[in-house]
Amino acid sequence: MIIIPARLASTRFPQKVLADVGGLPMVVRTAKAVEHIDRVVVAADDEKVIEVCKEYGIKAMLTSTTHKSGTDRIHECANILNLDDDEIIVNVQADEPFIEAEVVKMLIKRLKELQKSNEPFIMGSCYNSINAESAKDPNLVKVVLDAQNNAIYFSRSLIPYNRSGRANYFGHIGIYGFSKKSLKEFCNLSDAPVEDIEGLEQLRAIHHQKKITMLKVSSTGFGIDTKEDLARAKQIFLS
Repeated sequence: MIIIPARLASTRFPQKVLADVGGLPMVVRTAKAVEHIDRVVVAADDEKVIEVCKEYGIKAMLTSTTHKSGTDRIHECANILNLDDDEIIVNVQADEPFIEAEVVKMLIKRLKELQKSNEPFIMGSCYNSINAESAKDPNLVKVVLDAQNNAIYFSRSLIPYNRSGRANYFGHIGIYGFSKKSLKEFCNLSDAPVEDIEGLEQLRAIHHQKKITMLKVSSTGFGIDTKEDLARAKQIFLS
């Protein structure tokens, strides 16, 4: 199951999810990029998003306007849909219209492998290698990994600090996967202080010593966080 949280009331970029990207609203283009992989539902906070999705044949449902994070929003949606505890749920951000289908498929495969090995908590995400210049961008979240490719920390800052001159940088890709049971567990955890400091909800899991398995992928896609990103996206469709 793929659930796309779509918050119209964005503070940094109002109504971003409905911005035109190559002739389609952003959330619709994101949904269409992955709709052939599994069932797709958009979890929205405003009827306007629901109406736009329905116009393009995308299933959407209304969720609370008070959710702190997209993960909380997809959890409500999963409950409304009455999904089984062992259902794999992938959270694809509405501002990722260039997400590659192969990346989503690889994450689903990895999460199913974790299920078969009876991992107590199933949560995963993806990353790719980035250069030092890109790593300086606070809108591009960086991740540091342990020896088993579990996340140690995520940050908007440049991490690790390159004292040795040999640092490799990994950029986090805006996609998460959970089992329904683990999604519920995540949403019932208390907030982590550092989660609010960085503005990164995934730090809640690390704060509570939950493993986030990270999958390295090759990806040229990018999230649309700013109006400059949107202009870049539009240029891609014009070229």
